[in-house]
Amino acid sequence: MTSKVIVEKNAYHDSVTLMSLSGKLLAKDGVEEAVVSMATEMNKSLLGNISLLTEEAEQATENDLIIAVKADTDETVEQVLRLVDEALHARKEHKSGNGVKSVKTLPAAIDALPEANMAVISVPGEYAAKEAKQALNQGLHVMLFSDNVTIEAERELKLLGQEKGLLVMGPDCGTAIINQVGLCFANQINQGGIGIVAASGTGLQEVSVQIDRLGYGITQAIGTGGRDLHQDIGGIMMLEGMRALADDDATDVIVLISKPPAKPVQDKILNEIKKVTKPVVVGFLDGDREAIEAVGATFAPTLIDAARQAVSLVDPTATISSELDQAAIDWVEQVTHNLTAQQRYVRGLFCGGTLTSEALSIMRARGLQVKSNVAKKAEEKIDNLSLSVGHTLLDMGDDDFTKGKPHPMIEPALRNERLLIEAQDPETAVLLLDFELGYGSHDDPVGESIEVIKQAKQQAIDAGRYLPIVAYLCGTETDKQDYRKQEQKLKEAGVYVASSNEMASRLACMIANKEVAK
Repeated sequence: MTSKVIVEKNAYHDSVTLMSLSGKLLAKDGVEEAVVSMATEMNKSLLGNISLLTEEAEQATENDLIIAVKADTDETVEQVLRLVDEALHARKEHKSGNGVKSVKTLPAAIDALPEANMAVISVPGEYAAKEAKQALNQGLHVMLFSDNVTIEAERELKLLGQEKGLLVMGPDCGTAIINQVGLCFANQINQGGIGIVAASGTGLQEVSVQIDRLGYGITQAIGTGGRDLHQDIGGIMMLEGMRALADDDATDVIVLISKPPAKPVQDKILNEIKKVTKPVVVGFLDGDREAIEAVGATFAPTLIDAARQAVSLVDPTATISSELDQAAIDWVEQVTHNLTAQQRYVRGLFCGGTLTSEALSIMRARGLQVKSNVAKKAEEKIDNLSLSVGHTLLDMGDDDFTKGKPHPMIEPALRNERLLIEAQDPETAVLLLDFELGYGSHDDPVGESIEVIKQAKQQAIDAGRYLPIVAYLCGTETDKQDYRKQEQKLKEAGVYVASSNEMASRLACMIANKEVAK
């Protein structure tokens, strides 16, 4: 093995680009380790763990780029370094070729695009709040993709945005669709009369995708960042987003999406709902139905139900079914006959955190005792992330899995190793997977895992078992990855493709319980 570490001073690149590039490099033959990242303390710690932290890298600052490669030969290392150079420089040349001026400061960006009214910020957390404040003071709405921003700084930014009548989406906000433009991770969604405010990225994606599939559309999809409903923030941006949609003539129905907020925050939101004259659907996973319905809102226990309820409110004539179709029931009955007595447990490997939480909620409601790294209840928290026991649902995009690595929405192959481990467990009754399409996601997420899926199913057969796999594709027909091609790959590999995360979770429960729908 040979290695090389290069530090490029003052060479900032956004984290999404670097994570995607690192994932592609790791897939190259002969490459054992490949890290292309900004020199944050966490990333330097990662380099130390894999014995690639040089003295120069140790002294690097968060404005510096580190390129570290360990491979089988010097030639492979040099090939990888050339690929990094080509990728990063080609990206810059592509931008300039489209007539976009390259700038290094926010004031310069404003001078270059004086008509802009929003800033998307993706810089190290140490600097993010300062840049966001500067943007707000320039009269710009802010989408703050950066994480590692203190909760105190978040509150200060959101109060400033509230004072100026500007949105502050984030920090750690990964999804929004504003004026039909998807920001960061988002799907191609029809235009229509439903407005969404969500403290959840994949939750926002799932609701908007299901609205699109029902033949309807959205006005705006406003992300708030996951901490917005924390007691220390008080739901500032969910409240502001709801008010903005209430004042928007194009929005007929408002949908709120989140995990349950702290009670004082919930009370604020429900009090605001009382003032809104438009129908409001509240999709708080494991939320307080009684309190929500008491203020005249519609409660939605699942993400797809939030979409269904919103569509029913915008068009009372819409025909919507929540029943499993006969093909799904027949498939469950067929595969359960092929399970051994030892195959009893659901093993879920998710890219989407909120989709994991929704699956947990659904399975709990159906009587399954589940362990997960997204669980809030003490008895449901997983003890050992590397070992699944009983019914286990893992958010593979959680920080414990992604430190120094690309998010699985960017590089889905990163969960392949765990997929094989779960498939080899004789107690696994069904594998539950999700794949996200749209802006920001991998160009071929299914393709990155399909050979491993085939291998997993064959290994089960060789061991005298049958392994059912249920997958959900969160995407629309117009997403860049071509939904139908992604679906076809899964079906050809013997994977059942569910029409929603809710359906996938229900089917997994039925298989584990060896039952069919009545």
